[in-house]
Amino acid sequence: MSDDKTTHFGYQEVPVKEKASRVRAVFDSVATRYDLMNDLMSLGIHRLWKRRTIELAGVRRGQRVLDLAAGTGDLAEQFARIVGADGGVVMSDINQAMLAQGRERLVDAGIVGNLDYVLADAETLPFAGNSFDCVTIGFGLRNVTHKQYALNEICRVLRPGGRALILEFSHPTTKPLAKAYDLYSFSVLPNLGRLVAGDADSYRYLAESIRMHPDQETLRSMMEQAGFERCEFVNLTGGIVAIHRGYKL
Repeated sequence: MSDDKTTHFGYQEVPVKEKASRVRAVFDSVATRYDLMNDLMSLGIHRLWKRRTIELAGVRRGQRVLDLAAGTGDLAEQFARIVGADGGVVMSDINQAMLAQGRERLVDAGIVGNLDYVLADAETLPFAGNSFDCVTIGFGLRNVTHKQYALNEICRVLRPGGRALILEFSHPTTKPLAKAYDLYSFSVLPNLGRLVAGDADSYRYLAESIRMHPDQETLRSMMEQAGFERCEFVNLTGGIVAIHRGYKL
């Protein structure tokens, strides 16, 4: 962020007040093809990344889970199955189109009764403090205008002993991988978006937003600043993706 009035939207500098609407437009555009594009972009590996996130979350039956930037509900679906009827999952997203896609998919999957849907901004969560045993945000933090505000809110709504997990694209750990990843991101990805989703610009933004996201160590420091303890991260696929975990003590 260059000052308190502008912020990054990919590689562009835009007024802070415009970023949320621009991000919303991106996901309005890609919502109906989001799951298909995830499979194509990652060759299906995103499913393994999410499975590892669920393992690290350590959610148990009867607990309450908040899944932010829930998209079409991959994480929320699995958490709802784990916590059972005695627990509960809140699936939240700032984007109405994505939340609608997720709700339709999860209803079709038979996930009802212990799952609620909330349209909310991660920077100002409409939940009381100490409400959840676990909060996750998968591939969404990089789209938040004020990431520190979101981390502060996640810590606030967690119960003591609760944990937060952030699954996000990150920074490759070797230069050869970083070069190959750049080539893929800025050449293949926008063309794939154009062919499959009819939208090259949105996928170019997604690639740029990944590059502007804090690296692994910086994000860990931001979690500590928000009040989390025992913060750690696990690199997946050579650091292309990282899972950060922290606890509220």
